[in-house]
Amino acid sequence: MAAIKTLKPDSKGRIALGSLLHGVSSVKVTVDERNRIILEPFVEIPAAEAWLYRNKEAFSKVKKGLDDSANGRLHNLGSFAGFSEDD
Repeated sequence: MAAIKTLKPDSKGRIALGSLLHGVSSVKVTVDERNRIILEPFVEIPAAEAWLYRNKEAFSKVKKGLDDSANGRLHNLGSFAGFSEDD
């Protein structure tokens, strides 16, 4: 169910959204044909990680792995120390 909140603009037309924008880095503003103002929150991701969101197969595998982890579907594969290049 959508949350409905009534806000009043101040004398300069500003509206404080406060905690509604927690964790949001920007907002896309759209005014539709009925003059309704729609705010769509955005978060930024590092450019080096953007490839994951563009690669649907990799993204799906990461989501499955996170879901498996959250639901305890794990098994130990042993140490990966032999693959490390650190001394």
